[in-house]
Amino acid sequence: MFKKILIANRGEIACRVIRTARAMGIKTVAVYSDADDGAVHMQMADEAVHIGPAAAAESYLVIEKIINACKETGAEAVHPGYGFLSENQTFADALDAAGIAFIGPGKKAIASMGDKIASKKLAHAAGVNTVPGHMDLITDAAHAVKISKEIGYPVMIKASAGGGGKGMRIAHNDEEAREGFQSAKNEAISSFGDDRIFIEKFVVDPRHIEIQVLADKHGNCLYLGERECSVQRRHQKVIEEAPSPFVDEKLRKAMGEQAVALAKEVDYHSAGTVEFIVGSDKSFYFLEMNTRLQVEHPVTELITGIDLVEQMIRVAYGEKLAMTQEDIKLTGWALESRLYAEDPYRGFLPSIGRLSRYKVPKGENVRVDTGVTEGSEITMFYDPMIAKLVTYGKDRDEAIAEMGRALDAYEVSGIAHNINFLNAVCNHPRFKAGKLTTGFIAEEYPDGFHGAPLDDETYENLVAIAALVHLRAASRSLKNVVAKTADKWVVSEGKEKSVEISVEDAKGGIDVTIGDRVIAIRSKWAPGKRRVKAKVNGVKMIAQLGLFRGSVRLTHGGAEVSLAIRTPEAARLAELMPVKVAPDMSKFLLCPMPGMIVAVNVSEGDEVKAGQALAVVEAMKMENILRAEQDGVVSAVKAGAGDILAVDDVILEFE
Repeated sequence: MFKKILIANRGEIACRVIRTARAMGIKTVAVYSDADDGAVHMQMADEAVHIGPAAAAESYLVIEKIINACKETGAEAVHPGYGFLSENQTFADALDAAGIAFIGPGKKAIASMGDKIASKKLAHAAGVNTVPGHMDLITDAAHAVKISKEIGYPVMIKASAGGGGKGMRIAHNDEEAREGFQSAKNEAISSFGDDRIFIEKFVVDPRHIEIQVLADKHGNCLYLGERECSVQRRHQKVIEEAPSPFVDEKLRKAMGEQAVALAKEVDYHSAGTVEFIVGSDKSFYFLEMNTRLQVEHPVTELITGIDLVEQMIRVAYGEKLAMTQEDIKLTGWALESRLYAEDPYRGFLPSIGRLSRYKVPKGENVRVDTGVTEGSEITMFYDPMIAKLVTYGKDRDEAIAEMGRALDAYEVSGIAHNINFLNAVCNHPRFKAGKLTTGFIAEEYPDGFHGAPLDDETYENLVAIAALVHLRAASRSLKNVVAKTADKWVVSEGKEKSVEISVEDAKGGIDVTIGDRVIAIRSKWAPGKRRVKAKVNGVKMIAQLGLFRGSVRLTHGGAEVSLAIRTPEAARLAELMPVKVAPDMSKFLLCPMPGMIVAVNVSEGDEVKAGQALAVVEAMKMENILRAEQDGVVSAVKAGAGDILAVDDVILEFE
């Protein structure tokens, strides 16, 4: 077996590979850029080698630096993780020439499957179902419009070397095809160094279901069941699960056998994933094959009991698979939620900053794959994923319930994050029913995310918890002289909503009466804790806590409420207080995220129309088009291409 391997990656996947290598008795080498100096993966490895500046194009994507790091440390093999150089044939060739093993598939598989155009042609020739489309390269925007019309809208414009949702656009008309072509091309060159584009038919109401394959160098190839990856935003997976609530054994076998046939066609060895688009009639079409480990591989590991990273290492060393297709059993259910540094309340814009607080949930059926810790910095240079939260249950309902509890317990401060959104999705009736398509998020949150709805019972429970927090905090601030100053209270959420409550002391907590309902709150919470664990009428409940300007802010189940607890007289006076009016910023185009200006499409004096593209900002490898909210005239241009801006920096000013 290998004695030492290098991980040509960063973040959670580097940490993930290191854990398995350590369990196998293999020493590890990490590589790191300037931005990752001191990062968790660097500290976990036995050795760490600096490979350059923060920008990936000058560090993690420089093949020579990875090769030199191997030679410097004596690493015998390289695990590429995902992204970066994981599907780069030139990298695999360079490793081979240097006598270093590549923990991944062979050159033929990378060359044919790593290129989406070539892979579709090969799959079609091999008799695998493929989506109708134009597999030759698109030369320019006019060509994109012409081909899109021939295929018929809607179409998917995709980067040939793409992945992870980057370099992909859906177009419903000529204008979107023209605009989508340019954005996909720009993202592709920025993320992959390859701007080739192709177009295919977009299947309406599709499910995205993928098959995990595992093959050795001795002709053995297996499929390890499927993963449901339909919950996506902008083609980026958000929540994945295994197995799929839609797939039966017959469909699983048909898809699995096609995936294996395709893998054998290209002499595949290692772990890989064949992605399909599946219709409501259970017809399925080949999308692409990812010749690497997938981000969502943990859900497969939990239901099969197979460590995919270990198998990749063993296959790369030349070992035969120690299992057959008959040995593969799917047991239980697993869900994965991707925790991103983004603000769902502001259109999912990226967020950067330092993690001032970071506490992961724990539990027998909870797994957290992460590459950060408290104090880590989230930068604009890399993908915004902070962690993968994975839960397991004997069935889907149990796995979802476990996910909800874990998300409620996850503590993250210092940056914006999507935990509330993930929790809202998991609690959504349609998600719980398993009625998923890749349009789920767009259909259920057409106006963006504004928090999960709260039923009356849950809201009252949070009011009761807020009362307990307020009284115990007041008791502490008064040095325990007075536990409370009244039995009657008014709990208000702004000026829109208020609830009258009465409170009685009880052993281990309080009893709160709202109307004719009595809520027994029992909790060991004490001031200073950021999370409230309580029993509410005997049922366990967890809420995140913040104390701000006399209010108690509680977050639970994807909903967030800020509650002020006052005496009746104080509540009456609060009603008389004026509300602060926000300044009018409608005459400015502000940068909605930290990032780099790619283009400003207008000049001083230009008339603009509502919906017109004004500027393009790139952040965390994604391009974002900023559009005019109303008609107007540009009076000043405050930023230009190449400028690095912070949140709310001014780009344009209007008359």
